[in-house]
Amino acid sequence: MIFEKLRTNRFNQWIIIHLRYLVGFAFLPSGLVKLMGERFTRISTDHPIGYFFEALYQSGFYWNFLGLTQVAAGILLMTQRFALLGALMFMAILSNIWVITISLSFTGTWMITSLMMIAVLALIIWDKHKLMPLFSYNQSSSVKAFPDPDKSWVMTGMIYIFSFVTLYLLGPVGENIYMKGISAALGILMVGTFVITGYKAYKNPDLFLKNQV
Repeated sequence: MIFEKLRTNRFNQWIIIHLRYLVGFAFLPSGLVKLMGERFTRISTDHPIGYFFEALYQSGFYWNFLGLTQVAAGILLMTQRFALLGALMFMAILSNIWVITISLSFTGTWMITSLMMIAVLALIIWDKHKLMPLFSYNQSSSVKAFPDPDKSWVMTGMIYIFSFVTLYLLGPVGENIYMKGISAALGILMVGTFVITGYKAYKNPDLFLKNQV
């Protein structure tokens, strides 16, 4: 079966794991801005795009709620274990953003959101076997169970989330040597984590096959 061959291929698994990280990262900056109650853009309200975002910003708690859902979807994706739930949440939110970027004629942005839609669809299709029972109402069905990623990928996601959120909360470091040191350390931590996990996965294929999470 083609899907099973694709699903058990080690390189494909590595791609999907890191695609989850990448897509999850995509929602964290904009989500944190909204969650912290800050404006997402400084475009003049004379422009339809600026007017739209200013109206959302002035909605108050709804603006924070949008940020919370984006951050939650990003974190769920990066946990690996709850990646399907994160992908479904991401799809629901991104569908609205995609239509908005097209209807308000965002220059070039609709291309980015379209690529993100393709990426999220790929993530949902990857875990489609988990959704199959929903479409087998009152019918007996046999679903192929594929192992989840090893728990080390979960820890990797947590490191990425902690580092990114901390960097965001630190804000511009300016000339503060102490803050520069923290930012550099967090950057090194993320890069080092990526290199180490990649090397371990290359040496130990079981990191993709164990169902430990």
